Amino acid sequence: MAMVEIKRGGYYLVGGKPVSEAGLCGTCDPAKGKQQTMAYRILRAHDKAGQPGKFRIAFDAMVSHDITYVGIIQTARASGMTEFPLPYALTNCHNSLCAVGGTINEDDHAFGLSAAKKYGGIYVPANQAVIHQYAREKLTGCGRMILGSDSHTRYGCYGTLGVGEGGGELAKQLLKNTWDIDEPEVILVWLEGKIPHGIGPHDIAIALVGATFPDGTVKNKVLEFAGPGIGQMSMDYRIGIDVMTTETSCLTSIWETDGEVEAFYRNVGRPEAYAELRPGEGAYYDGMVKINLDQMESMIALPFHPSKAYTIHQLQAETEKIFKEIEAACNRELDGKVTMDLCRSINDKGQVVCDQGVIVGCSGGMYENIVEAAAILAGKSIGNGYFDLSVYPSSAPINLAITKDGTAASLIEAGAVIKPAFCGPCFGAGDTPAHNTLSIRHATRNFANREGSKPANGQIAAVALMDARSIAATACNGGVLTAATDIDYTVEPHTYHYSDAVYEKRCYNGFGKADPTVELRFGPNIKDWPKMPAYEEDLLVKLCAVIHDPVTTTDELIPSGETSSYRSNPIGLSEFALSRRVPEYVGRSKLLRQMETDRQAGSVPPEAAAVLAKVGGDPGRTTIGSCVFAHKPGDGSAREQAASCQKVLGGFANICYEYATKRYRSNCINWGIVPFTMDADRDFAYTEQDWIYVPGLRKGILEGREEFDAKVITANGTEDLKLYCRGLTEDERRILTDGCLMNFYAANRG
Repeated sequence: MAMVEIKRGGYYLVGGKPVSEAGLCGTCDPAKGKQQTMAYRILRAHDKAGQPGKFRIAFDAMVSHDITYVGIIQTARASGMTEFPLPYALTNCHNSLCAVGGTINEDDHAFGLSAAKKYGGIYVPANQAVIHQYAREKLTGCGRMILGSDSHTRYGCYGTLGVGEGGGELAKQLLKNTWDIDEPEVILVWLEGKIPHGIGPHDIAIALVGATFPDGTVKNKVLEFAGPGIGQMSMDYRIGIDVMTTETSCLTSIWETDGEVEAFYRNVGRPEAYAELRPGEGAYYDGMVKINLDQMESMIALPFHPSKAYTIHQLQAETEKIFKEIEAACNRELDGKVTMDLCRSINDKGQVVCDQGVIVGCSGGMYENIVEAAAILAGKSIGNGYFDLSVYPSSAPINLAITKDGTAASLIEAGAVIKPAFCGPCFGAGDTPAHNTLSIRHATRNFANREGSKPANGQIAAVALMDARSIAATACNGGVLTAATDIDYTVEPHTYHYSDAVYEKRCYNGFGKADPTVELRFGPNIKDWPKMPAYEEDLLVKLCAVIHDPVTTTDELIPSGETSSYRSNPIGLSEFALSRRVPEYVGRSKLLRQMETDRQAGSVPPEAAAVLAKVGGDPGRTTIGSCVFAHKPGDGSAREQAASCQKVLGGFANICYEYATKRYRSNCINWGIVPFTMDADRDFAYTEQDWIYVPGLRKGILEGREEFDAKVITANGTEDLKLYCRGLTEDERRILTDGCLMNFYAANRG
């Protein structure tokens, strides 16, 4: 029996158990049954349209961190916002470290507090909590919905539908608009069996991602967790699985609730937030993922994706073979900039040796993960070799709890370093590994470059994801890879005694208390968005980046890490667009931006005029810009800057076979970038020297056309290319043709 089984076809819950649709001989109604899912009940309760097949959602609360909230507030402010209409928490867990020799990050924090005072928001100072832990402790509730400008906005096990989106979607909520989606498919995640000793939530999460991500099994679908296996899981255990559902590429998640959830809300002082959630009798699902908990093994996800899932025992048995396969895939992705050498982490005994361990953030820094890691390390030492271990509790209340109960002391005595709440290592702003070394982390992602190395400078490191338990077991063994299931250890019962004292003393809670007389505090790096031009009737774009990787992440579109300090400066940040993947992109795109500026001033650029002459185009009615092609762009972070930087540089279109996530496609739309797709069976053989002309684009989009006959202009002549832009809402059609979301609101729409 496999750890995770994918069950195709429809399933119903009948008598509390999943039954295949085929076994019911068509006697049930899927459309009616879908309304009995927990997901649809919550979505219907938040729907403002009542339109069949569609949802227009108003959320109960929102959360952003300091990489995103300045841009969101600037967008909403430029669009006419006067106060926050719903609780909006601004956390400071990404740009927590001040820029060396400058004030950049702390200026953003001062802006955030002034905005909370002016518009009636919630402000969480640096190192008090990572974004999602604050939301779990202070904002969740059974049956609620929370929107976050971070892709790991997942609170399903607390009975809350959490959705991670780009900043444009949060700006819409601030302007009292809605989040618009088609009715999603819902997948039942059925958990059964007893969890073996030593298996942690990250083991289950990695196995789930490994089974579902590669073929898009659950992409843009809702995962609904149910089954007898849930009852043995604590809340920390559940959220450790739930937060990683983002890496499956699902839309959101929801879990059954029980006494464990009720006890959580009592513990955090909000008992009224609890309600029992259960799927109704006959609830219908579009498929099922069965998790056999008793089959679970200690897992490791190798670079460069959480879906590169292996059991630790499998890796130990076939180390060189697996490492060589992963090396080859990684080095193809690195495109010759630097060579990854995983095999150098194999010692003369054939063992895998790690140089760093990190337990951090919204997945790793939970109370029980830290307590169990401390139990494994109690009385032992991580040694004085190359291996080091950093532990980041995910909130000040958790840090306070491990300090009071002796957990922190036990870890420190073993040689670990306790650090404050900070998401940094997850995106390359802390604990960057040494060159060509292996770091094992209980964190959410291990994408290329995300840990802070710079391939363009000849630097690379490998990050593998593991559960805190196996990280601690490895630490006990001086960095030699060890599964927690292979060691004997006992965990004394610990209870997380939550204290709100730190939040009460340090956080500003101003919802409902907007004060328009407060002046926003700006710094020299906080800039307004530049003017975004609307579309002319026709579009001419030049390919400025052509990427043939199977998947292109948002970290490649706009790198994380050292670029974070420029998040509030749209023009400054745009200089980093695609810098680690196609370094020439910025210069190429700027030339196109200047061409459009000259065209608007009445001076038609000769190169563009010559291209248009070949297809009978009229420069007076043709927008000129840049374009990115990638097979499947947008996996990973919800950061809108992956799209906004392209637009700032003159980008007007993306072309791909499919978008990796809804959120990236939405980001493109909100920044006025046409999200084209093309037929998957057609080879895209064009280069950065080629142009694409789309006549009648503006009129076609406004009329709801979904197919466009484009022309590709190459050095050898012209070719026809069929492009698609499907499923746009009426508002999205206007946002695109107006040039961006801000222009849409400036025109008094929405």
